[in-house]
Amino acid sequence: MFKNIFGKNKDKSEQKEEIVSKINWKPLTSIEEINKIKAASKNEYIGVFKHSTRCSISRTVLKRFEDSFPESLNITMYYIDLLNYRDVSSEIGLAFQVIHQSPQFLLIRDENAIAHASHYDILDINFNNLVK
Repeated sequence: MFKNIFGKNKDKSEQKEEIVSKINWKPLTSIEEINKIKAASKNEYIGVFKHSTRCSISRTVLKRFEDSFPESLNITMYYIDLLNYRDVSSEIGLAFQVIHQSPQFLLIRDENAIAHASHYDILDINFNNLVK
């Protein structure tokens, strides 16, 4: 997924190195998927990372988030490219009653955002206290 985002439409000499992540990101690309996320959150924790691919702060926070994320936690993780799916991002804000920001992370359980943060505050989320 990240290879498509960061290396799109470039010949091999211009392609950036493929991004390797320890997080198994699922792309969030449609409004219909938000209802699936709500339903799944009744039985599991769902994370949604809203990322602007043109923003250096967003890129830095995403990298640091991936590097520091506790691998032992069982959270289904979604990633949304804000530039390509702004309508989906706006709907997430409405569905979970959070004001849109970028970058932004939401932790969802029982159809509610039990934690959310934006910018560098994302890196301060204490998942070990939230995920039981």
